[in-house]
Amino acid sequence: MTQPTFNLRAAAHQEMLAEGFQPDFSAQAVQQVKALEAQGAPKAANGMRDLRSMLWSSIDSDTSRDLDQAEVAERVRGGIRVMVAIADVDAAVPVDSPIDKHAAYETTSVYTGVQTFPMLPEELSTDLTSLNENADRLAVVVEMVVAGDGAISSPAVYRALVRNQAQLTYNGVGPWLESTAAPPPKVAASSDLAAQLKLQDEAAQILGEARQKMGALSLDRVEAEAVVSDRGEVQGINTRKKNRASDLIENFMVAANGVMARALQDAKVSSIRRVVKTPERWPRIVELAAQHGETLPAEPDSGALNEFLQKRKAADPYRYADVSLAVVKLMGPGEYVLARSGEEAPGHFALAAHDYTHSTAPNRRFADTVTQRLIKSVLGKVPCPYSDSQLDGIAKNCTLKEDAARKVERVMSKRIAAVALRDRIGETFSAVVTGAGPKGVFVRVLGPPVEGMLVQGHQGADVGDRLQVKLVGTDPRRGFIDFARI
Repeated sequence: MTQPTFNLRAAAHQEMLAEGFQPDFSAQAVQQVKALEAQGAPKAANGMRDLRSMLWSSIDSDTSRDLDQAEVAERVRGGIRVMVAIADVDAAVPVDSPIDKHAAYETTSVYTGVQTFPMLPEELSTDLTSLNENADRLAVVVEMVVAGDGAISSPAVYRALVRNQAQLTYNGVGPWLESTAAPPPKVAASSDLAAQLKLQDEAAQILGEARQKMGALSLDRVEAEAVVSDRGEVQGINTRKKNRASDLIENFMVAANGVMARALQDAKVSSIRRVVKTPERWPRIVELAAQHGETLPAEPDSGALNEFLQKRKAADPYRYADVSLAVVKLMGPGEYVLARSGEEAPGHFALAAHDYTHSTAPNRRFADTVTQRLIKSVLGKVPCPYSDSQLDGIAKNCTLKEDAARKVERVMSKRIAAVALRDRIGETFSAVVTGAGPKGVFVRVLGPPVEGMLVQGHQGADVGDRLQVKLVGTDPRRGFIDFARI
């Protein structure tokens, strides 16, 4: 019997409303978009650096159209100079304008698998304020020199005009950098671009090794990625994993965000920091390590935890994602906090970073747009556009809406999975427990990587436990995927 169809896009819109979002733009915002389109992309100001001749490129997911950053590197005395260009959203979106008010309320783009609900209108985020290929765009550039030991020197932040000369993807560049596939067509056609990416990869690898020595956690999450038709029909679920290209971008973004945080601190400007405090369930992480024959200290220690993670990855790479996911769940979510001028802010436990903000994705995250405005006020020597109380309110709302966005995305991923798995009831899977609390015990299976509730045999199960389960039911409308322990 054919299963009735379920309108995933309508469900996504309703879920957005239920979690407190306003996914539709106001008439005033639409009018502002039309005015901006008539003006075209923002023009360069006097004194702004013209860096369009440099071989900038971007690397993002296959479907990304909101390009927030582009990168370029050059070998210099003392190491490799890395430059990260960040889309200048503020140039097109004034504070308190209709689009800004919408972004300030939403605070984030939400990716539901079947539809993206953008923080900014798509006419901006995928065009006027996106670092699109072969388009002149305004940017805030974060520059640093990476030494052979990973030390960062000569930091600088400035405004510039840039031109992205190659829009690339993780799936295209990653396997090539790993020497497991041929170069993507744009790289194959340009020896200069190939050399540029190799140089970027060299700098990123150095940064990554230095971060690990500092105790940054080597987390290797396996995530589900829906294959959806243009009509919104689920055609399957793929597995999305990190690769060398995504590592390259992650290492550059972490370094750039650190430079930005320290620049604001040195300028004695209050800002918004991104923090992950010490894990909420460290004793359970200690217990999880003990199950694998390893001993962690009684007090949270990111370096010791990362050493354990590295050992597990080397010992059992196939199941490492299970351990990595369990640790992510046990650490608890990150949050945004006000960092007052002159006061010490909490650090980011998972990144082993003391100074960390979000600045590299202003098309998708409002906190990054705010950070951009703060640094531009410093560069322009004009008063800060926000008071401490305003920054505190923004930080709290960004955390609140990020949590809400995760709920939307989690529910929709379950609905998508429920649709995709309707014909696999009765099959058995290997699973890891990802949640255990008053609402029940939740498990994640690996192929495809989806999460559901353990409705039978859940007694005594805790986060990190490995189980064999059988799929016993799905309900796309409620987003339920039910498993039984076997």
